[in-house]
Amino acid sequence: MLIGLTGKYCAGKNHVAALLEARGLPVLDVDKLGYQALEAEKETVFSQFGGDLRRPDGSLDRRLLGQRVFGNPEKLAALEAIVHPAANRLTDEWAAAQSGHCVINAALLHRSAVFNRLDRIIIVTAPFLTRLLRARRRDRLSWREILRRFASQKNFTSQYLAVNAEIYKVENSGLSKLERRVNKILEGI
Repeated sequence: MLIGLTGKYCAGKNHVAALLEARGLPVLDVDKLGYQALEAEKETVFSQFGGDLRRPDGSLDRRLLGQRVFGNPEKLAALEAIVHPAANRLTDEWAAAQSGHCVINAALLHRSAVFNRLDRIIIVTAPFLTRLLRARRRDRLSWREILRRFASQKNFTSQYLAVNAEIYKVENSGLSKLERRVNKILEGI
């Protein structure tokens, strides 16, 4: 069974992924694959988005790149055209190699190569203010930048309603409640 896991920015999907992994399910973090693909394609990114994204050690300044593309649909689409093909290939290969239940953890799950093959989708939600404070504390971005990222996900949930998979919404409003909700979902699988 192929399970998708997603959620808006700072809703807590990675925490849910850790809970699922602790319960024995293999979890693929597609965002990390995206970072690998981004690093592999960094020369293309430098040429398309600016050489000032190159740090002194030659690595890509992902934070600066994020500031440049989030909130700008054209630039975001251009970056995704560079990163997504490689990430999708790696996701497809990983899913094909699994036996039994496994989880694909992806912020942009609806764009994943395995999206139409998902049996279940877990959407992690959290109250707006909770997400706002988590984003500020974790990423140390400006309030404006955080709100731009939030705005880029305004139609987030609707993308998942048309797929032929069972959907579970899990609100992350406290760790003990979250663990109980995850356990209940796993009981039904």
